[in-house]
Formats: sequence, C-alpha cells, structure tokens
Amino acid sequence: MQDIQKLIMNIVLFGCKDTTYHVAKAFRSLPAKVYLVTISPEKGLSQDVAGYFDFSEKGNLFEEIFVANRYDLNCSADVDFFVTKSFDIGIAIGWQRLIPSSVLSLFKVGVFGMHGSAQDLPYGRGRSPMNWSILEGRHWFYTNLFKYNPGVDDGPILDTECFSISLDDTAETLHYKNTLSLINLVTKNWGSLSRNKLMLREQAKSEGSFYPKRAPSDGVIDWSDSIHNIEKLIRAVTTPFYGAFTTMEGCEFNIYRAGIFYTDVESHPFRSKSNGTICDIFPNGKFLVRCNGGVIVVHEYKSLSIKLRVESVFDSPIKKKIFPRNKYGNFDC
Repeated sequence: MQDIQKLIMNIVLFGCKDTTYHVAKAFRSLPAKVYLVTISPEKGLSQDVAGYFDFSEKGNLFEEIFVANRYDLNCSADVDFFVTKSFDIGIAIGWQRLIPSSVLSLFKVGVFGMHGSAQDLPYGRGRSPMNWSILEGRHWFYTNLFKYNPGVDDGPILDTECFSISLDDTAETLHYKNTLSLINLVTKNWGSLSRNKLMLREQAKSEGSFYPKRAPSDGVIDWSDSIHNIEKLIRAVTTPFYGAFTTMEGCEFNIYRAGIFYTDVESHPFRSKSNGTICDIFPNGKFLVRCNGGVIVVHEYKSLSIKLRVESVFDSPIKKKIFPRNKYGNFDC
C-alpha cells in the first residue's frame, strides 16, 4: 500500500459473491469512493450464482449500492445509473457476465477484471478455469488483471500473478488465492490506474483457447472412473459450488470433501468389492467407498434421505456429459 497516490477515485465494484465482499473490505484502504453494482437474492437464485452474497446489510462499505435490473446490464435503467454518475474505474469480481460496451464506455480509465488459466491468456479463456485446472491436475495458475472489451476475456493485460495449485487445493481455496491476487494486483498498480498511465499488453488475437461452461449436473460421480479423477472432481466442484454428487435408489447424496484412502497397488481388504460399494463406516460418520483403482474416504457430505449402511451401493450414472479434449488431453479447445 506504499506510494499510492492520494487522488480520490470513484470506483465501481461489479459483483454478487462472497469474493466481492472480501475485495470490498480490502478496498477501504484505497484513496477511493467505492460503489457497488450487484443483483438481488432472487436473481442470484434464478441465475444459479455459486457463492452468492447478499449485500443488503453491508451499505457501510460503499458510497451507494445499485441493485441491477438485469444481470447483463442490458437495459436503459441499468445504463442510466452509470450515465448519471462520474466513474473512473470499474473492477469486476464475482460478476459472471460480460459488461456491455454501453457501460464500459462511461468509465474514464476503464473497467478491469480477472481471468486466468494454467497456461495463461490467451489460452484458457471462457468458463470455470480454476475448476478445470484441478480436474486437469495442473500445478500453477496465472491470473491476469485486464481491461474489459466487449469480447470474452480478450482485453489487454495490465499485470499478471502466478500461484500454485497444491494437491490439497479445492475450488474454495483457489477462489481465496485468486481473490488475494486481485487485491494485490489492484493495489500494486494503483498509481498507474489513478493517473490513467497504463502499460497494457495486448493479447494475441490469432491464438488462444476456451474452456466450456460447467453445470451443477456435471458434478455427478461415475464410480467406475479412476479414483484419481473422482478425487479431483470432488475438490474441483466443492464449496462455493454445489458439490460432487451420487445417487442411491433415486435419492441424491452430495460429497464435499474426500481423499484417497487405499489404492489397488496396496493389499487392502476391499479389493473384491464392486465400484460404488460402501466398504466401512467409522464411528464419526466418515466412510469408505470402493472406486476404480482403490478406496476413497468421505469426510464431508450431505444427504436428506439416504441412511448409510455397509455394503450399500451408490449408483453410477447411466449417462453423463463427456467434454471434448484438445490434442494435449486438456479441456480448453
């Protein structure tokens, strides 16, 4: 926070998630008046926003909270909010929609957001890059602070940070790392942002790749899949998302945290069990499930109607979505 210029700027935070809240608290240290553009709890529910945060009681953090009429801001009432103000900088964090050019053009310096991938932009544009990075077994994530264009993640880059993806990281912890990267990138570059003296790096227009969108239904567990793929899936779709899930006799069972307990390299006692079988249940409620290649231990889960019993068997999906892979075996095509 040293050497930050004392020019008071008018900032708009675009966001409706718990990550937005974390950034808003950090930005109180900036020489800025911070406004918030968000959506209502009803829209958060209807738009299926994972990690939605209701800001109705957090007005002390902002000069003003504007609840957008549309999540995509494509209506005159939403655009008029920006027309009637004089905003310098926009920061999008926890806002999963493109911002229209009719809004972008009203900012003196511009609107900036975050996007990253394991290979860095322009590769890995699109949706759910942190989730895909866990599923692909990646070890590093490059996150970029870039200036918004009307296109998808294709604006010029102001600065980049890299952080590790450990074997213990989940979708939740990567969200934490990404949020802290945004805070650091904005504060580090505040001098150039506030003076509108930006050294921007254009992305290569002829290169790049895109990750596809993931839906909650893509968290279904196929117990015949590799135990390593199942473990990565559970980490990739846990909180703030909806969790991996399986079924038993038509009832859904959500799993939020699990780990590899045995592999079939070992002489464990459950090698003869069928995939999806509950092998043992411990006194604290944690339990073991047979998978293709070993056994996982389930630490955190939720079910409203399934009573766990040893030898009960979870279903594998009759049909699940198969995402295409590129020539390197990854999902950004």
